[in-house]
Amino acid sequence: MQHNHTDNHDSEKEQLYKEQAGLEPMEKHASMDHSQHDMSGMDHGEMDHSQHEMGGEMDHSGHGTDHTGHENMFRQRFWVSLVLTIPVLIFSPMIQSWLGYSIDFPLSQWISPLFGVIIFVYGGLPFLQMAWTEFEQREPGMMALISLAITVAFVYSVFTLFVDLGGESFWWELVTLIDVMLLGHWIEMRSVRQASGSLDELAKLMPDEAERITDGGTETVAVSQLREGDVLLVRPGASVPADGEIVEGSSRLDESMITGESKPVKKSDGDAVIAGTVNGDGSLRVRVTATGDATALSGIMRLVNEAQNSKSNTQLLADRAAKMLFYVALGTAVLTAIGWIIAVGFDVEVIRRVVTVLVIACPHALGLAIPLVVAISTSKAANNGILVRDRRALEAARELNAVIFDKTGTLTKGEQGIVRMTTVDGVSEDDALALAAAIEGDSEHMVARAVREAAQEKGLSLPQVRDFTAIKGRGVQATLDGESVYVGGPRLLEKLNLTLPDTLQNFTDRAGREGHSVVYLIQHNQAVAGFESADVIRPESLQAVKALHDMNIEVAMLTGDSQAVADSVAAELGIDTVFAQVLPEDKYKKVQELQSQNKKVAMVGDGVNDAPALTRADVGIAIGSGTDVAVESAGIILVQSNPLDVVKAIRLSKVNHRKMVQNIWWAAGYNIIAIPLAAGVLAPVGFVMPVAIGALVMSLSTVIVAINANLLRRVDLSEA
Repeated sequence: MQHNHTDNHDSEKEQLYKEQAGLEPMEKHASMDHSQHDMSGMDHGEMDHSQHEMGGEMDHSGHGTDHTGHENMFRQRFWVSLVLTIPVLIFSPMIQSWLGYSIDFPLSQWISPLFGVIIFVYGGLPFLQMAWTEFEQREPGMMALISLAITVAFVYSVFTLFVDLGGESFWWELVTLIDVMLLGHWIEMRSVRQASGSLDELAKLMPDEAERITDGGTETVAVSQLREGDVLLVRPGASVPADGEIVEGSSRLDESMITGESKPVKKSDGDAVIAGTVNGDGSLRVRVTATGDATALSGIMRLVNEAQNSKSNTQLLADRAAKMLFYVALGTAVLTAIGWIIAVGFDVEVIRRVVTVLVIACPHALGLAIPLVVAISTSKAANNGILVRDRRALEAARELNAVIFDKTGTLTKGEQGIVRMTTVDGVSEDDALALAAAIEGDSEHMVARAVREAAQEKGLSLPQVRDFTAIKGRGVQATLDGESVYVGGPRLLEKLNLTLPDTLQNFTDRAGREGHSVVYLIQHNQAVAGFESADVIRPESLQAVKALHDMNIEVAMLTGDSQAVADSVAAELGIDTVFAQVLPEDKYKKVQELQSQNKKVAMVGDGVNDAPALTRADVGIAIGSGTDVAVESAGIILVQSNPLDVVKAIRLSKVNHRKMVQNIWWAAGYNIIAIPLAAGVLAPVGFVMPVAIGALVMSLSTVIVAINANLLRRVDLSEA
């Protein structure tokens, strides 16, 4: 009992969080075409989950829907119907004839019809009710075909009870047909539920409660009671309850479910944390900056939901094909009936052929082919830190042959770092860097921070300096062992009336040609070391450019920096085309320039001042927007500022399209081959497809399509 209570509580929590994220509850997700089928004949538990539609409601009714009810309903009806099928088979005259046994006692001839009627009503009811809704909405589809098939078989079999038509009844074929259809739908709903469970998984990341710090200690409160400005205690191993900023403590956080980054990320004072991520070994005090539907996790859930509801061109094509198939099947069934009546007269074989055609032609596999791929690929993308806002953008990414990166904050970190250093003879680089970092200890200048971080990365021990003094516009001064030491740029050299030795002059000239700046360490009244600072290139940028080149994709860079700075970065990364000194409002013109060369162009930027260019591009990719997921101008959003994720998005696009095409060909090919066989084109050579085998083949095609779509889960996007 306790276990059930916990499950219910978790389900309520997930639904609450999805509502906070702006996602409607399952009952409100109405299908554009077929959902909200009336299932009034079912028990209450089944009614809540009975909105099944052609191909699974995934493509219409929202991927956040809980399909557990569908799955349970079809599973229960399958097992009950299967048990009830046993006496139908045992007492079927045809089965008795095949197996060479006979069972005959008063009223035994009524056992198969009795159980057949029960199975038709109980097992066939979901199909009949959903077909009625399809006809009401003038959108006949899969349920209409299934219902026509079982109704024709049922009516004929009942008719033979009272009128001798010169042939046996149809009961055993009818019940096995219903069994197989229920089994196929159960398997389909299980695949649908598993594929569309990404929102539930995201919702589970949120803890139920949080520890809020008060004047007297801490208090445990529900997450829904948190407000901006609250300070929370996040213990080791606990999930972060809300977006916030660390005000005390340091730790490593597991952000893998949000960003796709498998390695824990080090966080300390001033760093932002995301709701749903898991704290490591350190204890943190976090000031809440966003709660509820304003958190990054909520935004991600909204985007996943939007993406799974948006339709690509391939999906629209599959939808049209599935709808047309109803009329193709109906026409083929009529022609089949006419042909067989002309050939052999009206008998049970005519009914068999018509029913088999209707069953075979059910657009089950075709309706499921694309929605499953959509759900799985969108979930896989989110788990890799790629948020697909528009499915058409993901589909178009496979055709890209040019990618434009905004430089600052995308290919580079957008912050100053020490990229090179040199010293005069007799001075070690580590000693010079340690002394410079000590002198810059109290400075907030961005170059000073870069020097300190460089020393910290090397783990250097800093000497003790005193009497720190800022020299306005020139540099800083301190005292080491009673002697003045300095760090500063060219203007400091002018003030001290110093000239650079040849080693440092050559170093400076090279940095100047690349548009970088240099600061110097001055000791013993001479410049003894130079530190070249620049916007630091991300270590992943070189790998990303190389991977794109391997895919025959041209790489361009867009920046407002000088030509010298741009050329330096481009040379280091191997970028093909450089657009330098470009104003933000003119960036979209560079996208147009490449498009005018008949290129499919992706623009990768920060989603703010790059908005016009992102909108103009064939595929707009916003990068570094993990805590600002509402970027209207981008079709794809990368949670991390990692250029390699652009490569992953393109690879996902290609494998996504490949799976869609494979599924469509399998589903369509199956119908192209199976419908003529069901109609009896090989009857002259002695082959006719049994109804039960036709139903089995139809269900098997659906299973194969589902398995093929699920193989997407095993694709490694870093190697795809």
